[in-house]
Formats: sequence, structure tokens, C-alpha cells
Amino acid sequence: MGIMEDLADDLAKETIAALDIVGSEELIQDVARVIGASSVTTQEAFLTAARVRLSEARAREYLRKRIAEAKAGQAASAPPPGSEDDIEY
Repeated sequence: MGIMEDLADDLAKETIAALDIVGSEELIQDVARVIGASSVTTQEAFLTAARVRLSEARAREYLRKRIAEAKAGQAASAPPPGSEDDIEY
């Protein structure tokens, strides 16, 4: 990655780590607004990094849950709804 992506990703990691301390997921949008005042391109990189990291964490949690269910002989939980559920075929 380039310097912008590296910096945006580092900031996204720190912001996500601070979510529990601050107690509001709006922190990501607040930090994005601060970045966007100077660089829309960096703002987009930050938001992308945050979305990727949060979605990966949710997917890992679901995977852990499914594995635990399988080991316990329980029925599999349905995945949480996603954006693809809104697509009409």
C-alpha cells in the first residue's frame, strides 16, 4: 500500500479500537469528517479501511459461532442480513 492507504488504515484501526471507549459508532463518521476537511481521497481510504475491518470482524465472529454450533451438534444460525439480501432477481 501507499502512504495514504497505510495512514488511513492505521487510523481506522485506532478508531475502531476506540469505539468501545467512546461508546458510539458515530466516532468513525466524526473522524472521517475531520479527514475530509483536508483530503477527500484520504477520507475515502479511511472509510474503506474501517468498513473492511468491521466487516471482517463480523464475519469472523459469525464463523466462530457456526463452528461452535457444529461442535455442539446444534442447528446452524442464519447469517445476519446483508446488502445482497436487498437485491431482487
